[in-house]
Amino acid sequence: METDLASITDNTAELADTAIELGLTYGPNLLLAIITLIIGLWLVNKIVALMARGMDARKVEATLAGFLRSLANIGLKLLLLLSVAGMVGIETTSFIAVLAAAGFAVGLALQGSLGNFAGGVLILLFRPFKVGEVIEAQGVLGSVSEIQIFNTILKTFDNRTIIIPNGALSNDKIVNMSREDNRRVEWTFGVSYDDDIRKVKDVLLEQLGNDERILPDPAVTVVVSEFADSSVDFMVRAWVKAGDLWPVFWDMNESVKQAFDANGISIPFPQRDVHIHQSEAQ
Repeated sequence: METDLASITDNTAELADTAIELGLTYGPNLLLAIITLIIGLWLVNKIVALMARGMDARKVEATLAGFLRSLANIGLKLLLLLSVAGMVGIETTSFIAVLAAAGFAVGLALQGSLGNFAGGVLILLFRPFKVGEVIEAQGVLGSVSEIQIFNTILKTFDNRTIIIPNGALSNDKIVNMSREDNRRVEWTFGVSYDDDIRKVKDVLLEQLGNDERILPDPAVTVVVSEFADSSVDFMVRAWVKAGDLWPVFWDMNESVKQAFDANGISIPFPQRDVHIHQSEAQ
């Protein structure tokens, strides 16, 4: 009985010595790691909050701002945990290598999606267009309905929904038709060679002056642009508010036709004379 008690006492003393030795060896590092973790989490939250305020000040799109905040939060916390693990003696080299290999494999598998993501980030950062603006891109003309991380959604004027990948959209030409307040509208009117071009010009200027939607500055332009095969062509240019462009264009076509009819000005159309020659009977 005394032998067993002595053995237990010796084992307890040995365990206590081992615990003290481990505590002296790893205790400072563990304490430092805990302090680093607490301070690091506080710093990560501060950095993410500062990043959020900066994006709000620059009016970054809400979708992109939320995504970047989450990405920064996860990335910084992952780096913090790896640093803390290294401080307590955990080998992180193999873990980092596995993460790098996995990231490389995922990147190859999602190459197209990552390209669309990068394009979405560029669009949301540099804002070549905004929701509600009319753009022409990738052979499509329509109003921007939504800008997502991977795609941009357009609504055409006949109410079709067009989804365009952001990768292709950010690497090609984009025509923004709504960015400027004023737009120039153009017409070409052809009249007969027999008509008085001074009278034609006066009629056109009168019709332009009657439309209050046409801006006085810059001044309208009415000039002879071409002597075509069947007509003398007049080029007409005027400036209007962007929202009035198509209504003014259509209304002016109608009013000019009525004014030409009222003033005896003809709008010629291509004609061809056919001459038939009959040979004498043999």
